[in-house]
Amino acid sequence: MEHEVQSSRQRESIYWHLASHGVPKSLHCLCLKLAEEYAVNAMARSRLPSPEYVSHLTDPSFHHVVLLTDNVLAASVVVSSTVQNSARPEKLVFHIVTDKKTYTPMHSWFAINSFRPAVVEVKGLHQYDWPQEVNVGVKEMLEAHRLIWSHYYKNLKHEDFEYEGENRRCLEVLSPSCLSLMNHLRIYIPELFPDLNKILFLDDDVVVQHDLSSLLELDLNGKVVGAVVGSSCGDNCCPGRKYKDYLNFSYPIISSNFDHDHCAWLYGMNVLDLEAWRRTNITATYHKWLKLVSISNPLKLVSWQLDCVKDVFGANFILI
Repeated sequence: MEHEVQSSRQRESIYWHLASHGVPKSLHCLCLKLAEEYAVNAMARSRLPSPEYVSHLTDPSFHHVVLLTDNVLAASVVVSSTVQNSARPEKLVFHIVTDKKTYTPMHSWFAINSFRPAVVEVKGLHQYDWPQEVNVGVKEMLEAHRLIWSHYYKNLKHEDFEYEGENRRCLEVLSPSCLSLMNHLRIYIPELFPDLNKILFLDDDVVVQHDLSSLLELDLNGKVVGAVVGSSCGDNCCPGRKYKDYLNFSYPIISSNFDHDHCAWLYGMNVLDLEAWRRTNITATYHKWLKLVSISNPLKLVSWQLDCVKDVFGANFILI
């Protein structure tokens, strides 16, 4: 009887988790409708941005905001909230990168709905012509994350646990976003935007409530990243978001290279100096650690993301 109760509670936790990451039918239908609009409506296929604003896409005097997303409505919320709260919306240039499947709905939405005076560019990954080494690196990165995902999926089938505490993190790694290419491409932002030197990166779950001009004008003093932490440091600094919450420090390769008490930054909003990034080996270092942790398979590792690997950036970041 006790085993049946535990089994039922486990299934409930899994179903709750899957439901929380499902795509609502209304959102799926919206994408289908926008894709149809792209096929039949010339306005939905109109160039983004219009020819007179193309020069703004690489002009360093403008404020460049980057989103990597396959969620049309989420992207719209980020763009509209940023424009509405900006003191100088005419200085904003949004660069939205999405996958091939979402490109036509995303393009349709931003072609039909104006966010002037800001400029919006929508680009699909299939429109990039990357060097072979970048393609190989992306494939290796996704394969490493698939190995981590597979490890936790197998454990999930054999263990009884509830959706709480540390086990909640184990379920989080099974989120579709953990295998989403869009969720991991930020490590290749310098390659995505070779003509830009400084950007503001926003995640697609952000709702902007203040003017962001000061962030885009922030002097990073030669650092690559300007980031924030979840709380001011003190006795309860960054609860639940320290290295020890992500990595297994029983492994020597982890304990000898990382401080378990370091706070992980929030990657929902980062200021990036791409010119400084290109002078470093950050992307290669990221791949090195990703391979090491996926091979050693540390049991506590749930997601090897940029928010929990400040050591990948070395001294190339500041907190803002």
